[in-house]
Amino acid sequence: MFVSGDGGTPPAAPRQRIGTRAEASILHADLDSFYASVEQRDDPALRGRPVIVGGGVVLAASYEAKARGIRTPMGGAQARRLCPEAITVPPRMAAYAEASRRVFEIFHDTTPVVEGISIDEAFLDVGGLRRIAGEPVGIARRLRARVADEVGLPISVGIARTKFLAKVASAVAKPDGLREVPPGTELEFLHPLPVTRLWGVGEVTARTLRKHRITRVGDLAELGERGLRGILGPAAARHLHALSMARDPRRVETGRRRRSIGAQRALGSRPRPPEEIEAYLHGLIDRLGRRLRGANRVCRTVVLRLRFADFTRATRSHTLPAATDDGAVLLHAARLLLHAAAPLIADRGLTLVGLALTNLGDAETVQLALPLEPRAGHTLDATLDDLRRRFGSAAVTRAALLHRGEGVSVPILPD
Repeated sequence: MFVSGDGGTPPAAPRQRIGTRAEASILHADLDSFYASVEQRDDPALRGRPVIVGGGVVLAASYEAKARGIRTPMGGAQARRLCPEAITVPPRMAAYAEASRRVFEIFHDTTPVVEGISIDEAFLDVGGLRRIAGEPVGIARRLRARVADEVGLPISVGIARTKFLAKVASAVAKPDGLREVPPGTELEFLHPLPVTRLWGVGEVTARTLRKHRITRVGDLAELGERGLRGILGPAAARHLHALSMARDPRRVETGRRRRSIGAQRALGSRPRPPEEIEAYLHGLIDRLGRRLRGANRVCRTVVLRLRFADFTRATRSHTLPAATDDGAVLLHAARLLLHAAAPLIADRGLTLVGLALTNLGDAETVQLALPLEPRAGHTLDATLDDLRRRFGSAAVTRAALLHRGEGVSVPILPD
């Protein structure tokens, strides 16, 4: 029997927290320099040589090219200055998509609990496989061997009790390595690493932390959440201090649908007239609209992302009154955002334009507008989607994109 001082209701039971598992059984598998590795696999003449995938912008670089300072998304001209002997190859997105499909078949054959992050990485939970498949380290070794033998690609795997630490371990294991973080050694492994290993620490945050002489994860952990609040704010302090103490209660989740979809177009360093930038915006909306409708989703928010010639970035967003997959509505929202940013673009110069559709929902749950008529099935969008599905994405294009192309469409995981 509960007794309260004021004779009211009994106190609520404490909320249960997800505890950290006892064993290191979460795997993070990450293909090494994926696009470049596929190119080196398919062309023996490229093996052991610095390879750049992409022309105007580096989409991927082999480890030999990375050793010369080449990174993504570096401009092609800068990359060639760093490494004049680098071999540049055009991207082959169909080959990368096929390689990803084969690797994910191996993932799903290893364990039913697979959470895809992108086409070249995933979390795998092997905690329930001990009796039938052995220890997690053995499972990881066999997975790496199968990817190498059956797909011909190197893959690095990290093993830990949490998703965050498994991802850090795979990064430390690169290239083509395996790293386990045994239970009880998490802080010993994590604290000597640079703070940039923490999720949420980008260039700006790292620069702020360096001003306070915080360069290692252990420095951040020692300062504590209270000490970080004055530097980063309460939310970031809570998040980063939890990671610095290896706290991450998230489970490996299957069947998750993506929260947003995006695409971008690199423009290079030369000035672009407003009408050309808008033409690329049209192409991005067409591409994203096809993906949105193909996944039977609708979106509420359109996000415009800009990168300027001085390497600064800006983001603008517009939330629609109702969720939609109508290409004309999405384009109108994107154009409003672009026109509002025109003075900034004219002042700083634009090197990349990107769009994202967020606040996604299922198309079947869209609220019908009065007079409650069903959504039209034979729309222009649907007709164009069908033509491109049957005859290729370049079968129909906007006149403004003639001789400019739609840009590279990066393969993504099925939604």
